[in-house]
Amino acid sequence: MWGRLGDLLRLMKAGRTLARYDALLLPEQIALLPWPARFGLKMAKFGTRSPDADAQSRLTMALSSLGPSYIKLGQFLATRPDVVGPKRAFELKALQDRLPPFPQDEARAIVSANLGGPVEQFFSEFGPPVAAASIAQVHRARTGDGRDVAVKVLRPGVEKRFAADLSSFYLAARVIERTGAEGRRLRPVDAVAMLEQSMKLELDLRMEASAISEMRGNTKDDQHFRLPLVDWPRTARQVLTTEWIDGTPISEITALKAQGFDLDALADTVIQSFLRHAIRDGFFHADMHQGNLFVDRAGNLVAVDFGITGRLNAKERLFLAEILYGFITRDYLRVSQVHFDAGYVPAHQDVATFAQAIRAIGEPIMDRPAGEISMARLLTQLFEVTAQFDMTTQPQLLLLQKTMVVVEGVARTLNPDLNMWKTAEPVVKGWIERQLGPVGRVENMVETLGRMAATLPALLDETRAGADVLSRLADGGGIRLDPETTKALAKAQARETRWTRYALAAGALALVVIAWRLLA
Repeated sequence: MWGRLGDLLRLMKAGRTLARYDALLLPEQIALLPWPARFGLKMAKFGTRSPDADAQSRLTMALSSLGPSYIKLGQFLATRPDVVGPKRAFELKALQDRLPPFPQDEARAIVSANLGGPVEQFFSEFGPPVAAASIAQVHRARTGDGRDVAVKVLRPGVEKRFAADLSSFYLAARVIERTGAEGRRLRPVDAVAMLEQSMKLELDLRMEASAISEMRGNTKDDQHFRLPLVDWPRTARQVLTTEWIDGTPISEITALKAQGFDLDALADTVIQSFLRHAIRDGFFHADMHQGNLFVDRAGNLVAVDFGITGRLNAKERLFLAEILYGFITRDYLRVSQVHFDAGYVPAHQDVATFAQAIRAIGEPIMDRPAGEISMARLLTQLFEVTAQFDMTTQPQLLLLQKTMVVVEGVARTLNPDLNMWKTAEPVVKGWIERQLGPVGRVENMVETLGRMAATLPALLDETRAGADVLSRLADGGGIRLDPETTKALAKAQARETRWTRYALAAGALALVVIAWRLLA
């Protein structure tokens, strides 16, 4: 009871704050409310004064004033236009994750408690915070062997605060789902569950360290892109220590020019790196804004802050690559068919009609000058049109689309005349040719054979066990097996022999392919 009362009080406070900033509902939504609801909104604003700012700024200011949980909620909803609508999602993209730093003494206490000793045992120097956000803040420090490192420290009490606010979010979501069919269609409870899962990962800094380590492995051979090295002995649940990146922020265009860097090449690296990670690896940095990107002395693009990442499975990666390449080649029927093949658009819809709708998106964009073509805008419009054809919501693709908007914006600050298609084509085309070409087909076949071989021992064990049971029953239990059963046992034993031969053949084929790949 008291927990539910606390949830209600927190929601009332949040509602009053949003009303005070005149950011609770859009004007057109307020006009549709019954008069008691409109009167309630006016009463919530009574005695307050709305900030003198545009609608976008009022919304972001309101969420920032409500604290870390609401900042993260806003950033999450910016990736879910299916829940809050395209207009609100666009407004939320401007939400900046910045908060005042917490005291140095508290940061040192957290480091000491997590690493199991005094700060001086792990760092010869531990400086003041250089950046602070809703979840954590970053300090520059130096290890005993003279290495400069970045130490990310979780904000004190943030886990408890998120747990309380998530409880109130769930209450609000359940109420929305009970209001009618539209509320159930939006599935707000599922959306809050996704936010909860995301926050569990972000609140354990070991998970961020693991993400950096994984992506370093994926990109170790990539040119002009690198990530900081994780200092695992100085990393724990509330503390993350990485190599200090001594580079120029990618937002400082004048400084980059003064150092002689090729801004057009940097813009290409930003786009191609993101697409390579998403399509080739299925694992991408989902918060690639300017504050998280640096250029080191060698001209490499360096990404930091991996609190938010996205994943695409094999089907989703192929889907993304094929629709992008379909737009590049203006093969709209292929783009349409890919949606049906992936199962995203129901089979009762018409492929040709869907292709017609896609053409209406592609042609106006493709005929623009190269510098005006926006891949992010194309994907945004595509997802809006697919909703008209009952396409099921794909949150991971919405996260990718939101990230692409940010990445494209960063690239265009470096090169306003960036040709998105020309930049993207080598990555997209190369990956598709590899996956659908001879090499990709052979690799897929070997992978399939490997999976078959992995399940073979269990299948053979079950066959032997069944045959042994029946034999014992027949020999010692006085049970007579009819001719059909005897014949079935013989067939089972024959299948076992055949499967063994198939396994040996598959292993031999795999060895041949591996040898061919090594010698090629």
